[in-house]
Amino acid sequence: MKQNESSLTSLVSAFSRAYHSKYDKPLIFNDFIANKLISEEEFSAISKNMINGIQFFNPDIGEEFKDDQEEILKWITQVQLSPISLARSSYCEKVLLNEIKLGVKQYVILGAGLDTFSFRYPDLTNSLDIFEIDHPATQEFKKKKLAEANLIFPNNLHFVSKDFTTKISHQELVDVGLGNKKTFFSLLGVSYYLTKEENANLISNLFDNVPAGSSIVFDYADENLFEEKGMFNRVDNMVKLASASGEPMKSSFAYNHVENMIEKSGLLIYEHLSPTMINELFFTNRTDYLSAFETIHFIHAVKQ
Repeated sequence: MKQNESSLTSLVSAFSRAYHSKYDKPLIFNDFIANKLISEEEFSAISKNMINGIQFFNPDIGEEFKDDQEEILKWITQVQLSPISLARSSYCEKVLLNEIKLGVKQYVILGAGLDTFSFRYPDLTNSLDIFEIDHPATQEFKKKKLAEANLIFPNNLHFVSKDFTTKISHQELVDVGLGNKKTFFSLLGVSYYLTKEENANLISNLFDNVPAGSSIVFDYADENLFEEKGMFNRVDNMVKLASASGEPMKSSFAYNHVENMIEKSGLLIYEHLSPTMINELFFTNRTDYLSAFETIHFIHAVKQ
């Protein structure tokens, strides 16, 4: 991953959260800090790039709303860009906050990008250590954006620079302060880009030396990922865009395969949300374009 690719990926993700927080109602996930990490120039530039891409996403929509660029931006953002990240972030934080009540003291965010959890929950500064793991280029970019936004690093935030295609050892986390305490992991938007073997090894390594009751939330694409077109071809578009950006999607899983992979690492699935369940939980009774992606599932698994 190159510096500009890393920066762009995390910036576009933050843009989708900022757009949702500013313009969508009702809110699925309110990342009110994301907008502080994106300058007006960046927000405008990303908006224009999205609007200019309507011919790729859906030429018919481009023609229908050719005189209404704001509606085109809303369509692209709500149909293609936001649904997965909004729902999985909302679900993950709901689980995490409950796990904190049950004794979790450490939160490890894998593929953190421009995550803002530590800044949105200052009341947890003295009770929850947060470890953000991501590519070195992404983390340098994030530090730059935080400085530009005059956001002060909380004392409980720790950075671990790492490429996910290489082994993440428990010792690396210990070296930056991870203790032998109940830990919660989030692995969002990462599993698709790793091979099945890399996913299995990553989860196994993470849970080797953490106490029972530690858990993880992750999203994965099911076995229909490379065949399902999705509403307005959005699933196919997602796969094509990933490939074109130099980060092709590598993994899709049948549920039984996920279950076996989890069990081999000493975990059991506590909750599995299918696309239908995700839609019912997060997108019911909306009057806009937002709806759950057809091939994406969420898992909460706990170490026994």
